[in-house]
Amino acid sequence: MLNKLISSQRYTVFVLCGLIALAALVGTVLYTPWFLLPAVISTALFLVGVHDVRQRRHSILRNYPVVGHLRFLLEGFRPEIRQYIIESDHEEVPFSREARALVYQRAKGEEDKRPFGTIENVYGSGYAWLTHSATPVTIADTDFRVRIGGPACRQPYNSSLYNISAMSFGSLSANAILALNTGARKGGFAHDTGEGSISRYHRQGGGDLVFQVASGYFGCRSNDGSFSPEKFAELAADPQIKMIEVKLSQGAKPGHGGMLPASKISPEIAEARGIPMGIDCVSPPAHSTFSTPTGLMEFLGQLRELSGGKPVGFKLCIGHRREFMSMVKAMLKTGIVPDFIVVDGAEGGTGAAPVEFANRVGMPMLEGLTFVHNTLRGAGIRDQVKIGAAGKIISAFDIARAIALGADWCNAARGFMFAVGCIQAQACHTNKCPVGIATQDPVRQRGVDVADKSERVARFHKNSMKALGELAGAAGLSHPSNFMPYHFMFRQKDNEFLDGNEVYPYLPDGFLSAQTEIPELAEWYSRWERANADSFAPPLIPQAAFERRQIKSMPSKQHEVAK
Repeated sequence: MLNKLISSQRYTVFVLCGLIALAALVGTVLYTPWFLLPAVISTALFLVGVHDVRQRRHSILRNYPVVGHLRFLLEGFRPEIRQYIIESDHEEVPFSREARALVYQRAKGEEDKRPFGTIENVYGSGYAWLTHSATPVTIADTDFRVRIGGPACRQPYNSSLYNISAMSFGSLSANAILALNTGARKGGFAHDTGEGSISRYHRQGGGDLVFQVASGYFGCRSNDGSFSPEKFAELAADPQIKMIEVKLSQGAKPGHGGMLPASKISPEIAEARGIPMGIDCVSPPAHSTFSTPTGLMEFLGQLRELSGGKPVGFKLCIGHRREFMSMVKAMLKTGIVPDFIVVDGAEGGTGAAPVEFANRVGMPMLEGLTFVHNTLRGAGIRDQVKIGAAGKIISAFDIARAIALGADWCNAARGFMFAVGCIQAQACHTNKCPVGIATQDPVRQRGVDVADKSERVARFHKNSMKALGELAGAAGLSHPSNFMPYHFMFRQKDNEFLDGNEVYPYLPDGFLSAQTEIPELAEWYSRWERANADSFAPPLIPQAAFERRQIKSMPSKQHEVAK
């Protein structure tokens, strides 16, 4: 057996540990106590190797005793090694070093300029740029606002163009929530509560809140988990709550529910969510209050009344496009039109999601935003509904591009997490966040100094709005809301680029209900006809690609694409 161990190189370290341990023990007995330290260390390593050889769980340790532990050690440090040593400034995993550095610099109030020119491949496919004006404008006031609230809204809200997206207390620590909300109050922008409802730390911060109502109805649920109108009305009366958002899906895991194990439910989380201690907290994939597009609109109408007329809307990541068209048809049928819709993209973040959902489910934000914007235009109600956009929106360019493609404002989660101090360790699901943001460990979350980090949150927002104003001025505009697709160019191939109007066009107002139809939009009409205000179910199950429908009549003139 010993000969086999010696002849196999993969056991060399294991055997050496045993030999050194034996020699050190002999030296300790015969010569000097100074041999005791190496004896203890080598004996411990040898015993680890004995355990490795005997255990059956890890093949690597069984075949490479002692030294095999280096593999697990390096694997544990892999994200940090990649992030700080290997990756380039422009490599996205999921946010590039350049993007993170931009947030850190603006949050700290440090120099955010770059020397020596761009590191972008400006001739590569996917590159986009803003077209500037020969007569740029200087914008002094960069506190950009959008008024959210349709005809039925009695308490409209003047929102910033850049707000904190949904992140729940429970996913984030108490100090992180407090820092974010305090920063929102200082900077005059909104903070979405996420589905975990309103905690004492949201209230302590005093910032404007968007109360999210998800399928678990946390904060407004009955004992059986169903929606409680009475609890909702009591909560929504809080003047700190400015808007109500019904979450249908989120970009990182659309169509997927969740469960918070009983072991992770603290008294503070139970208090915020209105759930009992000692029982797993289940957030189902779908709402129990409605199951049809018409039911969704009626629920929104109910929430508007119960909240005293505050802006009410919903958030979703686009999946079946016909289903969103069904929602729009339900708006037309019931006359209940949401005040806003937040479009999340598949690139959105989360504390934890199955890899298949995070990577392969849901429509990316730019395509989803364009589709929602044009569907509302086609139905003739775009002017009644404001659109928010979320999904990796970090820089002023990201905000400007989203506004050009149809958004009225933008939300960001991970961007503001970077402002609080997130280092993208990607340990959010382990409760071992190294900076104390995504953890409930009271010792770890001490790393978030609320006074300092709240200032960084407010400063990041302020400097981002200043940069947005500079971009708008460079394009010759007086306000970012004037951005249009044609202000941007998109490179499709290495030697070809297109105007934004060609890539993400604004379709004509009312085209879905017009008497004449546009041949190029045949697929839109076909999908619109299949949409049903009374059901999300498809009218038929396709076995092949849908045939193009016949256009009723040709338009008399070219369709208009103005905003």
